[in-house]
Amino acid sequence: MAAADQKPLGSGFHAKSEPHEILAGINLTGKTVVVTGGYSGIGLETTRALANAGATVFVPVRDPAKAEENLATVEGDVSSATMDLADLDSVRGFASSVYDSIDSLDLLINNAGIMACPLDRVGPGWESQFGVNHMGHFALTKALLPLLEKASAPRVVALSSVAHKRNGILWDDIQFEKNEYQKWVAYAQAKSANALFANALSRRIQGFGGRAFSVHPGGIFTPLQRHLPIEEQVEMGWLNKDGTVPPLVAANFKTPSQGCTTSLWAATSPLLDDMPGVYCEDCDVAQLAGADSLPFQHCAPHITVDEDAERLWEISEKLLAAA
Repeated sequence: MAAADQKPLGSGFHAKSEPHEILAGINLTGKTVVVTGGYSGIGLETTRALANAGATVFVPVRDPAKAEENLATVEGDVSSATMDLADLDSVRGFASSVYDSIDSLDLLINNAGIMACPLDRVGPGWESQFGVNHMGHFALTKALLPLLEKASAPRVVALSSVAHKRNGILWDDIQFEKNEYQKWVAYAQAKSANALFANALSRRIQGFGGRAFSVHPGGIFTPLQRHLPIEEQVEMGWLNKDGTVPPLVAANFKTPSQGCTTSLWAATSPLLDDMPGVYCEDCDVAQLAGADSLPFQHCAPHITVDEDAERLWEISEKLLAAA
């Protein structure tokens, strides 16, 4: 991947394209898919769209009762099994259940995540946003790689965020063991990690025809905001003091169904066949950020650096091996 690859391809879609537009004419019958977080928010809409297109969808769930209720609204071949990205044993257990059900995996959409939460530690002491958003998905992807290798032209989609622009990886203090914890810095690090992960993964799966991409789904009101007090959302301009949504925010934010479309596009578009590792937004490849870029758009150069992607992959391998 090179920074020069970060430029729109002219997909014909836009920020508020709907799933039926993205998947028009695409038949996923016979295809197998795993969608993490596929029972809530944009993950649920991703599951719905893929199942509607004929795919067999496996959803790992942390809250079985909520998953059963939400997935009951989805028509198609959808099944679930328990998994918590913060618990590596449960990640391995879910992967094992997938191996018992299918012979190959066509699509892995690493959609689940947490955002701007208070300091917490998971696994062997990893900062939770890095541990859940990156390391949990890193472990899951590694466990499912043999199934991806058996598929024809498999794809992996990692959900990042425009929040990556705030900062990259804190190489000297990834786990906030030395410096004061800052929730938005930690979130930006995790979302940069998701993008760098897709960059590095593409090189590892291209030998068997695989591709990996990262995506920014857009601004959407979902359970992802559960750790943000109303007062903070007001301060950020997302909400009015009475809890209503300002017109400008409403115009720019997406519905959950619109929020899943960049994932769907990255998972299926033939335009990306020769674009491994790129970061996408609004159903197209994102433009490289420049001086004129608005805060909520485009791709920061630091997630396009292959050497950093490889450095993070090596660190992640070591962290996983020691866990």
